[in-house]
Amino acid sequence: MPKNAPPADAALRAHRRPPTSTRLAWLLGPALVAGVAYLDPGNVASNMTAGARYGYLLVWVVVIGNVMAWLIQYLSAKLGIVTGQSLPETLGHRIRRPWARRAYWLQAELVAMATDIAEVIGGAVALWLLFGIPLLWGGVITGSVSIVLLMVQSRRGPRAFEFIVIGLVAIIAIGFTFGVFLAPPDAAGVVGGLVPRFDGTDSVLLAASILGATIMPHAIYAHSALARDRFAPAGLPQTKGVRPDLDALRGIPTARLLRATKWDVSIAMLIAGTVNLCILLLAAANLAGVPGTDSLEGAYAALDAGLGPMVATLFAVGLLASGLASTSVGAYAGAEIMHGLLRVRVPLLARRLVTLVPALVILGVGVDPTLALVLSQVVLSFGIPFALIPLVALTAQRDVLGAFRNRALTTAAGIAASVFLVALNGVLLWLVFTGA
Repeated sequence: MPKNAPPADAALRAHRRPPTSTRLAWLLGPALVAGVAYLDPGNVASNMTAGARYGYLLVWVVVIGNVMAWLIQYLSAKLGIVTGQSLPETLGHRIRRPWARRAYWLQAELVAMATDIAEVIGGAVALWLLFGIPLLWGGVITGSVSIVLLMVQSRRGPRAFEFIVIGLVAIIAIGFTFGVFLAPPDAAGVVGGLVPRFDGTDSVLLAASILGATIMPHAIYAHSALARDRFAPAGLPQTKGVRPDLDALRGIPTARLLRATKWDVSIAMLIAGTVNLCILLLAAANLAGVPGTDSLEGAYAALDAGLGPMVATLFAVGLLASGLASTSVGAYAGAEIMHGLLRVRVPLLARRLVTLVPALVILGVGVDPTLALVLSQVVLSFGIPFALIPLVALTAQRDVLGAFRNRALTTAAGIAASVFLVALNGVLLWLVFTGA
């Protein structure tokens, strides 16, 4: 073997190829992990509040958000698979001016911090509901568990991390859907809720919050990195727009990986969409008009009184699993954002401790947890265009994805989703600042 073997050959020798059958099940996983972002405590708060305040009015927002999320997450994964780079890495190479790259990083970092606030607060509220642990200490525990999960990812690899997160997703699904089967929603109300409409400024605010919680910017950044970590061989040389022969490196044709990714994203979004819809329907059918049920604590108490302690406990357990899983994925996304855009790596423990501070401050000063969750999702909604527009633009370019670039119809759908989300945020700003 030549002494001066090229980097690609070195990566090939170091990479452990998958089983020759490359069964579909082996290729699933990254989307299910990224999909945790669609099941975080911010989703719970936004959907629960929407159902309690407006009944079935915003069902259409959840459905449309989930349809758009499928397209967005597939494009993100495709970018990571085809290029062997995450979205932040790709942007870091293409944004040439340092000040522009730092500015982009700043807004992405603020979005990641807003995500972390929602997830830590959700875990803290769940620990308080289940065990009476004070919110501040609950936030510390949630953050500590996330550090352990991230250590699993860094030391045992992406597959072990995926198994843990998928297990938490199963707990989340059971916890949030059980009550719907005991107290089914009104079918006519659900059908009526599919008609797009609003009812005042607050309903627009909640719609933006639901979309911010459903189509989360950090999930776009994270999914491309998760797909890269799973399918791009270790030691892959990082290049500026020159793509190595990844098919030869990993032993699986890119086209096959993309077909499997469509299944992966479909399964993940089906789970996430069903759970989010069930949360809203549970609140609409059982909590609408009940005083205090537009908060997580009030919803828990109302579920306990109306449907029994089992439903309430499962709800709190689902909330806890949601906080633990999503805060780990959020921290992973934040680290990738910093590495890709600033080209520096901060020790994971140090970064985790720093990003915990805003959430712990909010818990410590006594800000209403549910209000903080909903507002954090609105912040995420405003961060969506900064992640979505570059994603659609990059995946449409031949010099980025080659033969796997988007078809014209896919690009048109991505543009339509971007325009819709930006327009909704514009309407929200107008309503809030004009008092209309």
